Amino acid sequence: MKLGSISENLNSEKRISITPEIAKKYIGLGFEVYLNSGYGSHLGFQDKKYKELNVKIFDDPKEVIKKSDLILQLDLLDSDKNNLIKENQTFIGIFNPYINKQKIEDLIKKKVNIFSLELLPRITRAQSMDVLSSQANLAGYKAVVESFSNFEKAIPMMMTAAGTIPPARVLVIGAGVAGLQAIATAKRMGAIVFATDVRIASKEQVESLGGKFLMVEDSENLESEGGYAKEASEDFKKKQEELLNDTLKKIDIVICTALIPGKKAPLIIKDYMINNMEPGSIIYDLAAVQGGNTAFTELDKTVDKNGVKILGEKNILNRLPVSASNLYAKNIFNFISNLYDKDNKKLKINLEDEIIKKTLIK
Repeated sequence: MKLGSISENLNSEKRISITPEIAKKYIGLGFEVYLNSGYGSHLGFQDKKYKELNVKIFDDPKEVIKKSDLILQLDLLDSDKNNLIKENQTFIGIFNPYINKQKIEDLIKKKVNIFSLELLPRITRAQSMDVLSSQANLAGYKAVVESFSNFEKAIPMMMTAAGTIPPARVLVIGAGVAGLQAIATAKRMGAIVFATDVRIASKEQVESLGGKFLMVEDSENLESEGGYAKEASEDFKKKQEELLNDTLKKIDIVICTALIPGKKAPLIIKDYMINNMEPGSIIYDLAAVQGGNTAFTELDKTVDKNGVKILGEKNILNRLPVSASNLYAKNIFNFISNLYDKDNKKLKINLEDEIIKKTLIK
């Protein structure tokens, strides 16, 4: 079978789907691997390295699409390249079906097999394929690093002859994968860390990392069957808002990670709360791409509100593209290994397999 991938739009996406390490593994399974020239050069993966592994390099990306049985990407392709995908080809990536409904429907009409990996079920067998978790881990780490680099005070407590500098106080909103990594990173760097989440089960995880869990009294458990957060009731939102407002007055850095799959990010930090924060405070909003968790978040801009800086990037993983690519490539390789019939050298779309059934878009 022929497996291919082409460069993403480097203005918005620097990650790649096939690293040299993973190309070698695909070839070991019996795949022919096709890439376009310069595919990984922006990450230091030169064409020469791929060629040494017997990867075939094409000057024209369109040739890769035309010749491949299986196409691996991070995002949907540009319209002209998307139109080249034909019947019985298999297309795998992170395609945001809630947002890209029409483009995906057009491909389904052409009888293309489309697998979107953010739809993976939260089961033990799928953990090695979990692209959301691997990428969120890095995002949570990098959000803390970026916030600390913009904060104009020291992070850990420092005792000097001239006096003591108190440690920074960090609040993490949302204790999913990104949030937990943010807690761990901030704690390692010497901050005092607080966290809040609508899922009561998060309390134990937060505390195991050394964070203090902030919880509304008599909280309802707002965890869905898939392990994601659900919409909260109006009464819960009101109580949470009061707790948050009081807390933010004493916080230096806020990391926002609260998302609901397929919906606009919940507005958690209101304008009056930001007005009550100390000048010099930082808010890093990882939910910016879905509208943001604050009243003032703007994509790829630093917004200054009365001295409080609000940062929100469309793709923070572009700041860690090598690490992110290495993890993503491994996730997608593990997914294909589950999909591939090694004996007959072909894909086996077994809809009795929960992993395949949940990720295949029909």
